[in-house]
Amino acid sequence: MAIYKFRITFEDYDDVMREIDIKSNQTFEDLHKAIHKSTGYNPEKSSSFYVSTDNWLKGDEIAYLPNERKKDRVVLMENSKLSGFIEDPHQKFYYIYNFDRPFDFHVELVKIVLDPDPNIEYPFLAKSSGEAPKIFEKNAVSVDDAENSAVAVGEFDFLNELNFVPEDTDELEAMGEMGINEKERDDEEESEEDEFGDDFSDGDSFEDDTIKDDY
Repeated sequence: MAIYKFRITFEDYDDVMREIDIKSNQTFEDLHKAIHKSTGYNPEKSSSFYVSTDNWLKGDEIAYLPNERKKDRVVLMENSKLSGFIEDPHQKFYYIYNFDRPFDFHVELVKIVLDPDPNIEYPFLAKSSGEAPKIFEKNAVSVDDAENSAVAVGEFDFLNELNFVPEDTDELEAMGEMGINEKERDDEEESEEDEFGDDFSDGDSFEDDTIKDDY
């Protein structure tokens, strides 16, 4: 029984790399779960390995949790031993993790060791560099969104305490456009004119009294 050393890299993140040693008679499911034990991702996502050419062109698919549409057209990871798909000492597999929010990987066989180490439990993470990019779930809410929601709820509660009804604003604007509030505005203008007139009259009276005193 041989040990395969696979180098796993993200297609879009060159600085992130893992090397995993795994037994030749272990399955693609074992490799799939070993990869995400090292990335911290949830392995229970629909994913697939593809037997690949040297230029990363995809061939036969080996799937984990396939959808109903392709379930009968692919082989399953849990039933597929690695040794059954190794045709080249530098065999390559194109790997897609999580079809809902996919990450693409390049998986390359870089070494074959004939004698496994009895002190190692396989699969074994032999080398790791770089931090795997974060995954944001579809229903995740950011801190900013949560704060904005809290502010909106606070404003809504404040308006409720004032018995504010949003429809009232439209009605008031409509009443103003129809001239229903014109009389109120006219009354206010007349009141202002009366006050101004009274002040002016008082001033005239004061001036007349002053003139009389001089005589």
